Amino acid sequence: MQPEIVIGNAQREGNLRKGWFVGHFMPSESGPCSTSEVEVKWGVHAAGEGRSEWGVNPQATTLSILISGRFRLQFPQQEVVLAEPGDYALWLPGVGHTWLAEADSTIVSIRYPSVPS
Repeated sequence: MQPEIVIGNAQREGNLRKGWFVGHFMPSESGPCSTSEVEVKWGVHAAGEGRSEWGVNPQATTLSILISGRFRLQFPQQEVVLAEPGDYALWLPGVGHTWLAEADSTIVSIRYPSVPS
């Protein structure tokens, strides 16, 4: 029987998977954290860290929320700067993006559904 309540530390548990700690990629013994419904990432990025190649998920919607710092997202048709805690960007499947942490930043990203790419 799966536990009804799971507690943990997102930063510690995500260290093995580039910050991702909920999703299809989690082992089944992770209980409800192993799911095909949603993926959740706790991202901690140093100032200057980024990804210059385009990332695209053809099947999932993505929501990224700034917890702290300053974080730039580049999309094909616009650039977005998350500058205040709580600022977010949501993009649909198939939309490419790159990113740059302009300051030490913490970002929570939620992707749904959780499907192997």
